[in-house]
Amino acid sequence: MKPTLDNSKLDQDATNSPEDLALPVPSAFSRHAKPIAAVLTLAVFSMVGFAIYRLTEEVTYADVIRGLQATGTGSILFATLFTALSFATLCFYDLNALSYIGRKRPIAEVALTAFSAYAVGNVAGFGALSGGAIRYRAYSRAGLAPDEIGRIVGFVTLSFSLGLAIITSLALIPMSGEIAPLIGLDPAWLFGGAIVVLIGIGTLSVTASRNGLKIGKMTLRLADSRTLSRQFLVTVLDIAFSATVLYVLLPPEAAISWPAFFCIYAVAIGIGIVSHVPAGIGVFETVMIATLGSHIGTDAVLAALVAYRLIYYVLPLLIAILLVTVSELRHVAASPLSAGIARTAGRLAPPLLATLAFVLGAMLILSSVTPTPDTNLDILSGYLPLPLVEGAHFLASLTGLLLIVVARGMSQRLDGAWWAAVALSLLALLLSIAKAIAVFEAAMLAVLLVGLLSSRRAFIRPASLRQALTTSWLLAMAVLVIGAIVILLFVYRDVEYSHELWWQFEFSAEAPRSLRAVLGLAIASSAIALFSLTRPASHAVLPSGEQDIASAVELVNSNGIADANLVRTGDKTVMFSPDGKAFLMYGKQGRSFIAFLDPIGPKASRNELVWLFVETARAAGCRAVFYQASPVLLPAIADAGMKAFKLGELAVVDLSGFDLKGGKWAGLRQSATRAERDGLTFEIVEAENVAALLGDLRAISDAWLAHHRAKEKGFSLGAFTDAYMLSQSVAILRFEGRIVAFANILLTDTKEEASIDLMRFSPDAPKGAMDYLFISLLTRLRDQGFQHFNLGMAPLSGLSRRQVAPVWDRIANTFYEHGERLYNFKGLRAFKAKFHPDWQPRYLAVSGGLNPILALVDATLLIGGGLKGVVKK
Repeated sequence: MKPTLDNSKLDQDATNSPEDLALPVPSAFSRHAKPIAAVLTLAVFSMVGFAIYRLTEEVTYADVIRGLQATGTGSILFATLFTALSFATLCFYDLNALSYIGRKRPIAEVALTAFSAYAVGNVAGFGALSGGAIRYRAYSRAGLAPDEIGRIVGFVTLSFSLGLAIITSLALIPMSGEIAPLIGLDPAWLFGGAIVVLIGIGTLSVTASRNGLKIGKMTLRLADSRTLSRQFLVTVLDIAFSATVLYVLLPPEAAISWPAFFCIYAVAIGIGIVSHVPAGIGVFETVMIATLGSHIGTDAVLAALVAYRLIYYVLPLLIAILLVTVSELRHVAASPLSAGIARTAGRLAPPLLATLAFVLGAMLILSSVTPTPDTNLDILSGYLPLPLVEGAHFLASLTGLLLIVVARGMSQRLDGAWWAAVALSLLALLLSIAKAIAVFEAAMLAVLLVGLLSSRRAFIRPASLRQALTTSWLLAMAVLVIGAIVILLFVYRDVEYSHELWWQFEFSAEAPRSLRAVLGLAIASSAIALFSLTRPASHAVLPSGEQDIASAVELVNSNGIADANLVRTGDKTVMFSPDGKAFLMYGKQGRSFIAFLDPIGPKASRNELVWLFVETARAAGCRAVFYQASPVLLPAIADAGMKAFKLGELAVVDLSGFDLKGGKWAGLRQSATRAERDGLTFEIVEAENVAALLGDLRAISDAWLAHHRAKEKGFSLGAFTDAYMLSQSVAILRFEGRIVAFANILLTDTKEEASIDLMRFSPDAPKGAMDYLFISLLTRLRDQGFQHFNLGMAPLSGLSRRQVAPVWDRIANTFYEHGERLYNFKGLRAFKAKFHPDWQPRYLAVSGGLNPILALVDATLLIGGGLKGVVKK
């Protein structure tokens, strides 16, 4: 990565400017990485489906049902108990992570967040419906910075991965002789492989703990031994409890010891994670059937796996939704603790309900290809006509598909998605009774309905549902359709196919009914995928006209963000909120819609504008990017499914405390005295008088550009144009009567903040002219009643240097420490530090994937005026 950031505010005198930096050009593979990965994942799942079909050739659907019916009540209760223990253990992942990064949150809030994150992550594990996204939503509202949340997610992921590798290897050493025959390998290979893995992990751990592990220019250091030991114990208990859930569901005659089963389970979980198939579905089952089927019985293993998925995956999701529902119904909190839990529940309700809608959609799809019990059909035949039952069966499968589509809108808190989910779940409830008297399905749909009704206030976004599905959602939908086909082939493997099956309508004709349902699913899902994949061409985005800019300037004047005056440059597109009370300015580069700063306006309008911007970018087939987003915007960013990466820190001077008296201001006081002794004088020229000086100012600007071998920038910086220079006041320095330096001043009517944009000076200006201009300007603005002065951003400064810092921070820190030949990072921060500012973090927020480098490249190209402007002088 090249840290090619704009030369904000004061870096005009940097040794090298951003255009000197070489930029990586995104490859075709990087642009299409997600679709390629999705296709590969789908291929893996298809092969897994074929493998399961072959492994179960001697098993019938009736055998599996009998196995499920034979599962004792005691086994179910024990499985539920160990599920509770496993999820209680999972909460310690988050508690340990928070402790490690030095942050504390109430245990109840952390427990609810962690429980919900794992309940959703286990089931979905992709896109907006993932444990990481839920943590981001909850913890950002709790005041944690994006890098802190990133470290929490990284800590949890890394500790589980290392713990799983260690546990599996340790289990294989004593159990290799028992496990090797199950998978057809020599015990020596398993034993040796386990030893090699343990030695490798041990070597890396010792090296990283003592001296740090060098990875290029980065150094990785692990946590202290106490933290590692505590986290390893949590991982052991987690995997042990979850493995026991499945173990107690096996039939009593299962001829396998718990240690051997534990090892097989750990391997199956690891392979399921590596496959990237949502929830590891199919992959996990294939490994378990392949290793256990010949010793326990494939039908018994399949029955246990179905029960395991319901108890360990679906049950916690239902409990999480019930907890959130109860919290929503008791939204009038009686104490600060319960208020915190209620706030957390409010943030978690949309993704939890979206996940349940997704699960129920999958349930409706899969139930459409499985036969209805004969007793239920007999009852239906006495009350309902055959056409109604046939229609209910077919429509239920399509309703399930629509629920999956609507789930995406629910995760984005769309009010239209809420209404659609209510209607679809009510319709599905009625259809589940009409098609098969499916009481369990109806009960789960009722839970979804209650959850939706109690969380109505969480779905307040009046946005359209006509949005293309992302790659992750299309992948999940394809996995479900392929899974339905595999189950159809498994259930009816003894039915000989003929064309007449399609037209066979009778109560006992289950295979034709399932065939028609799968055909409807295939057609409907193909139509949805075609709509989503035929993205509109990415057209150029034209800058806004004078009328829109004038309306935006009115909003700027009534708000306290001085940098928002850059809307006056006329090189950006202005987007207004639906109520017209807020706006944001953005530009387009490549496949990125890049917004500069936060939206300007009141909070409610600002947050809605974030969603509108993200959806506009998606509709154009692009990613949404916020450049220099403030911490205030992070909750809205998290809600919109965006991830934030720290860009640097903004230097803001409190003008009420700016005074050249005292020891800490000695350096600036001496600079001011020297400048006045040299004959420099300062004045502010009001906007209406700038025209008379425009020729002199242009001459200085041209000389400055030539001296620095630079060209005009754009987007996050202004360019010297007549209209822009005449729009606001200008601060100037004179030497011997002639102007030698100037800076245009960015002001608002609120006097909350002031700043500058262009600051340029003649090559022969006296030394220290820039210091004196700022000292004089800050003093004058303080006397005029302004509260703060924005010195601009110091790129790449203030990023995390902790042992578990995200990769983005580590790479950026490397450039910050060793990139002085390319850009004066440290010098820029040192200059701003002389004014003793308050350092405020600024972020790059990215939507449509977690690739901040592509977004940063596009932002740099947009600022520099394209690739030619960036790489050439």
